[in-house]
Amino acid sequence: MHQGGYAYGNWAIVVTMIMISLFFIFRFLRMRASMHRRSGGALIAFIIALFTEMYGFPLTIYFLSHFLRIKIPLDHISGHLLGDLLTYLGLGNGWAIVMIVSNVLLFIGIWLVSVGWEQVYKAQGRLVTNGAYAYMRHPQYTGIYIITLGFMIQWPTLTTLILWPFVILIYYRLAQREERAALEKFPNEYRQYMARTAMFFPRLSQLRVRAAS
Repeated sequence: MHQGGYAYGNWAIVVTMIMISLFFIFRFLRMRASMHRRSGGALIAFIIALFTEMYGFPLTIYFLSHFLRIKIPLDHISGHLLGDLLTYLGLGNGWAIVMIVSNVLLFIGIWLVSVGWEQVYKAQGRLVTNGAYAYMRHPQYTGIYIITLGFMIQWPTLTTLILWPFVILIYYRLAQREERAALEKFPNEYRQYMARTAMFFPRLSQLRVRAAS
């Protein structure tokens, strides 16, 4: 049973969360070239849509209530739609499950983005193949995928469901463009690196070798 009154219209929180996210994006993701700005713009649109519905105007809840005749309370706990579904299906405390899973994913994603940025920054233009880059060629973009997945689990909305595939696709295409540039700059070294290292998620064989060594 949910308790609490109307939990939306908190535009100060919306602005605060968006500003914190923008600081993180501009601090740890490259935004100088046009291709980076386009990908960053897609991510920013996702973030704005997310927090606008999370704390401002619950468009998805109104849509589900009106068109599908699903009565969803307008307290904040009920906004965790996947959690409510898990509870309804008798799979346990859906809110707790959703919060644990999503927060773990958010922590891992933020860690990957920050660690990847630190390694690239310290490399000063040299090819990075150690640390997180020993397991995946684009740990920062993997981190973005994981962060957005965590948010999708925690607070799914119609707008973020529409935007999420574009975020995935645009960072995939950005990774491809960066790899073509890396092959021009480090033709032999980067080709060997590509052959032994996965693009976004570590290969099981890589993890086994690392664990054995």
